[in-house]
Amino acid sequence: MTLGSSRTSRPASGGGINTFKGQDRALRADRLGTGGLLLSVLAATGPIMVVAGVMPTTFAVMGIVGQPLLFVLLGVVLVLFSVGYAEMSRHVHNAGAFYAYISRGLGGTAGASAALVALVAYSALQVGIYGLLGFEVSGLLATYADVDVAWWIPALVALVVVGALALLKIDVNARVLGVLLLVEVVLVVVFDIAVVSDPGPQGLSLHAFNPDTLTGAGVGTALCFCIAAFLGFEQAPVYAEETSRPHVLVPRVMFLAVAGVAVFFAVSSWALTVATGPAKIVGASQEQSAGLLFGLTESRLGDTFTDVLHVLFVTGMFAALLSFHNVVARYAFAMGREGLLPRTFGRTSDASGAPGTGSLLQTAISAVVVIGFAIADDKPTGDPTAPVLHLFTWGGNIGALGVIVLMAAASFSVVAFFVRRGAAGAQGVRLVTSVLAGLALLVIAGYTVKDFDVLVGAGPGSTLSWVLPGIIALAAVGGAVQGLVMRSRAPERHARIGQGNEAFQLDKAAESTD
Repeated sequence: MTLGSSRTSRPASGGGINTFKGQDRALRADRLGTGGLLLSVLAATGPIMVVAGVMPTTFAVMGIVGQPLLFVLLGVVLVLFSVGYAEMSRHVHNAGAFYAYISRGLGGTAGASAALVALVAYSALQVGIYGLLGFEVSGLLATYADVDVAWWIPALVALVVVGALALLKIDVNARVLGVLLLVEVVLVVVFDIAVVSDPGPQGLSLHAFNPDTLTGAGVGTALCFCIAAFLGFEQAPVYAEETSRPHVLVPRVMFLAVAGVAVFFAVSSWALTVATGPAKIVGASQEQSAGLLFGLTESRLGDTFTDVLHVLFVTGMFAALLSFHNVVARYAFAMGREGLLPRTFGRTSDASGAPGTGSLLQTAISAVVVIGFAIADDKPTGDPTAPVLHLFTWGGNIGALGVIVLMAAASFSVVAFFVRRGAAGAQGVRLVTSVLAGLALLVIAGYTVKDFDVLVGAGPGSTLSWVLPGIIALAAVGGAVQGLVMRSRAPERHARIGQGNEAFQLDKAAESTD
């Protein structure tokens, strides 16, 4: 990407935009406040999707009754991570959050590697949800409308709608996400209250918070399942350029998000153990799987509430799809702006200020993957849950592994960033928390790779246990090679990896002094 003198710019902090040959090269500021930013990142967590899907799966597969305690422990780890990550957000405002932070601390080549990992990981997370959404909608149509529709048809319909919404202003997206998220949260809270009012055979037992419930070989893998439920809170810095006060709003939203998610999921997973009784939660989850939540609500809150919950299960997945789509589009925009992708991706729409080309890229990737799985699907003679077991499970775990690795790298980059600036003494507490978080995240990443066959439901010795995590490794290596080539052939451009809009402001300042 050539930075020529034909570019004009205005300070992004004032809500202006930077242009390059008539094309916007900066996201528009002042679009999101605290509420809009918080709703945008929390939507990715998919509350009902986690309570109905992740929690019963963790109970069933790992046999760990202490899942509520795991959410508390992970909340502590991620708060430690957020201390340094949030401080970094006060100094770096870039839509390519993870890779921008990593490049500032560990160098441009590491940043290029992180950029490709982020693009692959968030794409995998988003595309995987299409499989689950398509399967659920197909089941609802068969149950309530007596219509037999292949899973990939509603998946493609959702894909088109998500792609269209993503081209609108981010504040419009935030309102859509906010409504869907708030309704989801209300329904889960109603369930929690109903369980407390009508507990199972063991009463309001707190046994699930007993540390003794975390013994056994499955604890490490259970951490992998549970940390996936938090994914989304780390996205707040991605929207930094679109807020009016990123140095204030981004840290605030991150801490609100991680604390809120930890408490919400700890209470909700505890409610599941209370509803069945801690002694029976593993067996009930193995028997009913994702139907556990719906069976428990039907007996306590009636058929109508359960039917609404099924619908909100779908809309919650849709909200997560839109949230992850927006993140991928902004990573693609940041990478295009800095030459890590073709510069056409570093442009925003004149009408909405959204990263339109990046959004179209993610829509195209999603369509190719969904269509590929549809072609490979061997129904009706094969396994009717193939899109869930394969597309959703593979995509979700590939994406989760990538984000965990990025969080670990970002933790250590925080330390390097402040040490390089000579601010290690002033940031001592934050650096310690970052190291602790980074080490904990590396342990979780190690368990994720070690037990990947369990996470994706593959048999022992399956090639999937190394092929799927190998996708993240391949992205990391590919990005690093791109960074090394750029450093050799275009050192000035390499030096600007992670600089984002600041590089354009520096260029303008340099031009004004010529």
